[in-house]
Amino acid sequence: MQRIAVIGGGITGVTAAYALAKRGLEVTLYERARYAAMETSFANGGQLSASNAEVWTHWPTVLKGLRWMLRPDAPLLVNPKPTWHKLSWFAEFIAAIPRYADNTTATARLAIAARDTLYRWAREEGIDFDLERRGILHIYRDKASFEHAARVSTLLAKGGLERRAVTPAEMCTLEPSLAGDYYGGFFTESDATGDIHKFTQGLAAAAGRRGVTLRFGQQVDDLGASAEGAWVDTPEGREAYDGLVVCAGVGSRHLAAKLGDRVNIYPVKGYSITVHLDEPASRQAAPWVSLLDDETKLVTSRLGEDRFRVAGTAEFNGVNRDIRHDRIRPLIDWVEQCFPGVSTRRVVPWAGLRPMLPDMMPRVARGRLPSVFYNTGHGHLGWTLSAVTAEMVADAVVAAGARSARPILVR
Repeated sequence: MQRIAVIGGGITGVTAAYALAKRGLEVTLYERARYAAMETSFANGGQLSASNAEVWTHWPTVLKGLRWMLRPDAPLLVNPKPTWHKLSWFAEFIAAIPRYADNTTATARLAIAARDTLYRWAREEGIDFDLERRGILHIYRDKASFEHAARVSTLLAKGGLERRAVTPAEMCTLEPSLAGDYYGGFFTESDATGDIHKFTQGLAAAAGRRGVTLRFGQQVDDLGASAEGAWVDTPEGREAYDGLVVCAGVGSRHLAAKLGDRVNIYPVKGYSITVHLDEPASRQAAPWVSLLDDETKLVTSRLGEDRFRVAGTAEFNGVNRDIRHDRIRPLIDWVEQCFPGVSTRRVVPWAGLRPMLPDMMPRVARGRLPSVFYNTGHGHLGWTLSAVTAEMVADAVVAAGARSARPILVR
């Protein structure tokens, strides 16, 4: 294969286009927004977190979801209105529970490989994205949650991740600005944070320098494929390619159906706030070490001197990008409780749709047709896993161009 179309200009599409270009292929990237990373890759939690590799497919998640269903401010919120898509997704989610341990370990292994690749690309291309390699601290308020985290640590260790238990006193040493009472924590020194939007835009520019044709602001009206090749329709006309890679986030399900494949992605809405640290006192009071609060399902990242990001929650409510005050307010309250010295006078809210598959594993594979590939469904770990899945799908495309190759599957 020589001419490849990549559909989607978020983190997975841009990394895939870049990895393909590095292998000498002629690549065209299509993105409906005017710029890269304007949707789900715009303002996520910022964590490059192998320590957050635990998949959600276990019974405690199901029970919490049922318990929280009527709470509008719940960390996990499911709109009870049934749809066939939602019902089929949750049925497959339940079916994936027996693979919880194996998938958690596999995700950790991928995450470790991904961050090394991402760091290398950033160095090679001179991308500044507010990288902070200060580790991630998971915080727990009760014994049961801490003991569950210890069991998760065993699964992560099988994937090659080292993280250690820390006492409340050690937590204060790691992040002195954190307020509150805690039972204990787990600290992963090798994890990091950064600005996904800045990185993706920087890598898109680097891809352009390497010859990728970047077609921003161009909606894909239709597409198709055969055993011999593929085509993409835009308002400007039809373009023919040797193959295409679908990296369209929550839009991947619809595109896959056109291509004869089933990719059962559900849009799981997440929220974030960016707290602008305008005063010296706020900059002093905001943390530099990244946090993950398992009770509230919130994560944090420090993005340079003057920004503090808090993100999390999960809302199953279809393709709905509305920013709800009752979902944003708990994030602001959390900042005021855990970091009382930080001013929340200037807070920018955001919501994005995570593309999640029922087993919480990304789809990195060839489609039914030999000219179609997928790099999508990364869920809450798109930023963390993007570099390694880009390398994997690029290898699959190159192999398919040389000979008939079996799909390279993560799942």
